[in-house]
Amino acid sequence: MKIWPDNEQLSYSGRIDWSNPKEPVFVYPCTSVGMRFTGDVLKVHVKNHGAYWNHYLGCILDGRQSAFPLPEEGEAFFEIPVEGTKEQEHEVLLFKRQDACHEFCFLGAELAEGAKLLDMPEKPKRKIEVYGDSVSAGEVSEAVEYAGREDPKHNGEYSNSWYSYAWMTARKLDAQIHDIAQGGIALLDGTGWFHAPDYMGMETAWDKIHYNPDLGEMMKWDFSRYTPQVVIAAIGQNDSNPRDYMKEEPSGEEAERWKRHYKAFLMQIRSRYPLAHIVCCTTLLCHDRAWDVSIGQVVQEMGDDGITQYIFKRNGEGTPGHLRIPEAKEMAEELAAYIESLSLPGF
Repeated sequence: MKIWPDNEQLSYSGRIDWSNPKEPVFVYPCTSVGMRFTGDVLKVHVKNHGAYWNHYLGCILDGRQSAFPLPEEGEAFFEIPVEGTKEQEHEVLLFKRQDACHEFCFLGAELAEGAKLLDMPEKPKRKIEVYGDSVSAGEVSEAVEYAGREDPKHNGEYSNSWYSYAWMTARKLDAQIHDIAQGGIALLDGTGWFHAPDYMGMETAWDKIHYNPDLGEMMKWDFSRYTPQVVIAAIGQNDSNPRDYMKEEPSGEEAERWKRHYKAFLMQIRSRYPLAHIVCCTTLLCHDRAWDVSIGQVVQEMGDDGITQYIFKRNGEGTPGHLRIPEAKEMAEELAAYIESLSLPGF
């Protein structure tokens, strides 16, 4: 029994390129498709397009998580073991574990003959959107034995957006999520670590579906497709490369330029979402506090009660490496509690 990607009983989440309804393209971490079905057969068909690192398809079937290695280029078929009788009901979530180190098309699924496709639960009314870097994407999150330490050598195998603080926060809030997160990205073009040596910043990527030039042409996102009540802007950690001017000269010309661009970025988000509450933050990843001071100055200068800053208890000093699962959970608990404390109308 073939299930096509445009079947209305499937439940999608995330910024998805629907240019071809039979081949929706998953780009951002946390992008997913959910399905409920009966039977003892589940086969998944995808097509991958890679830029760097190894790539994996995330899968949660009946609460059990697994990952399937994807080819660098081309189509792949996965037969996912299903336990139980032919009449038993199952639920599966297929999701993007990583950022735009790759993109993949979901080409559909196959069930046993005589199986039934069932309706998915209604999506949560709450919606959040996150703009961030590798921490927001859950990069290297599964290397739990390296908690509080530098990263181990890796090639993408430890990255899992399910364990990002971003998705953890969404689950704690019972909210949908769009996770606009990319490893290495800073705010400004020409800084950070993403797409070296022609570094691309969030100011270019934030309003796109496709944004990695190595994977094809850029494509604008239609903001009418998703309107969050809460936006989390977690940018300001990779901006110290190639020079940590905020630490060295917090009142210098480069620092002032960054603050102007950060303000413009927040104003762009506000123009798209006039009613959303915007939370500005960084993370537990080690960085100089001058960046957080500057973010606070911009927030205060804007004078918008719907734009606030949150400082985590171990902000900027929690780990020299990427956040592992326990540290992401720590962030998610704090952030979810803070958002709940805002008592936002309609959220």
